[in-house]
Amino acid sequence: MKIKIRKNGYVIFGVHVLKCAIGKNGTTQFKKEGDQATPAGKFKIKKILYRPDRIDSLKTQLPIQKINPNVGWCDDPKDKAYNREISLPHKASYEVLWRKDNIYDLVLVTNYNCNPVKSKKGSAIFIHIAKNNFKPTDGCIALRKEKLMMLISKIKKQSWVIIENSS
Repeated sequence: MKIKIRKNGYVIFGVHVLKCAIGKNGTTQFKKEGDQATPAGKFKIKKILYRPDRIDSLKTQLPIQKINPNVGWCDDPKDKAYNREISLPHKASYEVLWRKDNIYDLVLVTNYNCNPVKSKKGSAIFIHIAKNNFKPTDGCIALRKEKLMMLISKIKKQSWVIIENSS
């Protein structure tokens, strides 16, 4: 199954067309840390992270992992753990995954900038829950919770996420 992310803010997979939020500065083939753009290209979903106190159960073929308040994601290009899951506290800059809002209650981790990780090429590129008004992200893709739940129930290990380029 292909999951296509259109530059106009829609996800297309199978017969489904879903509204999504993308990076404030659109999509780009030249992603850089902090540019607020979503990286264009073809990616896999590595695993799904979720908050067990807010998400009851997941039906998916992908690997799943519960998170807790000590889980973060390093976004400091100078750190050895850049663009990797970390335990908190951490000496370098990071994203906290256990948040007061719900956007990281359910997170699909992409393989963007993973093998190998390249400094300053962007980090924490996730598919996660959208804010109520579909406010643009800092580079991630965001969908309504119920649509994201539907997506993960249909996605397979061999599925591709294809993000259209707008730059």
